Amino acid sequence: MRVMLVDDDHDRLKLLREALVGSGNEVVAELATSSDLLTAVNRHQPDVVLIDVDAPSRDTLESLGQIARDRPRPIVLFAANSDAETIRRAMRAGVSAYVVDGMSASRLKSVIDVAIARFHEHQALKRELEDTKTRLADRRDIDRAKGVLMQRRGLSENDAYELLRRMAMDRNLKLGDAARALLAAADLI
Repeated sequence: MRVMLVDDDHDRLKLLREALVGSGNEVVAELATSSDLLTAVNRHQPDVVLIDVDAPSRDTLESLGQIARDRPRPIVLFAANSDAETIRRAMRAGVSAYVVDGMSASRLKSVIDVAIARFHEHQALKRELEDTKTRLADRRDIDRAKGVLMQRRGLSENDAYELLRRMAMDRNLKLGDAARALLAAADLI
């Protein structure tokens, strides 16, 4: 696994690197928390980002939010701070695992495995939500397009649906896209 390490404490960074390399991982980058994390993720393409800090700063959390939005991947944050609000902000920023009281080499593999599993579950839920939103938008637009066809052409609902379906097939479009095209054309008239 390709891992990017982020820590301001060089001694902790060395311990993390040794534990990761000892368990067969490749450390692709070692950075300070003040570094441009998104640029580093783009450049090094790590599978996982590990951050070890006493308490995550607002800037660090913003950088993690950018990573979660633009280049999503599992992020494990080891911190000394167990403040509930900080933990909530970190989770909203895209942290897959927030581990309090530092890192121990014996738990490192299991923490990373849990973070990866949580990340994949979260990504699957995001995809499912987006798919559901798309299907709902398609259904809404299909119903509106059928209404336009029924009103302007005097068709039954079933006939309007069949006409819309044929239009989509003839143009090699998804039904929702055909409905939006018909609605756009209807708005022009």
